[in-house]
Amino acid sequence: MNLKRRTQSGFTMIEIMVVVVIVAILAVIALPTYLEYVKSSYASEARTVMSNVANASKMYWQTKGEIPDDIDQLERAGQLDVSRSTKLKWQFQLQFTGPPFGGQITATSTEEMSGGPGHIVVYNADLGRFTGYGSPESE
Repeated sequence: MNLKRRTQSGFTMIEIMVVVVIVAILAVIALPTYLEYVKSSYASEARTVMSNVANASKMYWQTKGEIPDDIDQLERAGQLDVSRSTKLKWQFQLQFTGPPFGGQITATSTEEMSGGPGHIVVYNADLGRFTGYGSPESE
């Protein structure tokens, strides 16, 4: 009797399921890290502008002898240049207490920001530290 066995090549269903489970586990581990990275990248634009605002405010005070009320005042004085796209994505509020520039700068995201509206980044001028959206200690 001449029986020929056919060998089949390919993966079994169990092997495919094991691979899918491994990929799912890796995705569950990587997703929170990725989402934090995205938040941080969205907030980095605001943090950069806030640092520039803090420096421009010091220069404004040194040249004009007064504390600026908003970023438009700094731009009119030639101390700062914020792009239109950044102004569409973020609203900035200055709350300085006076020289040597204590207080804070607050940025709130608008509808135009990819991460969504209502996210807040705060720069504490006393501590030189950022908190809020996209910061490591944020929720």
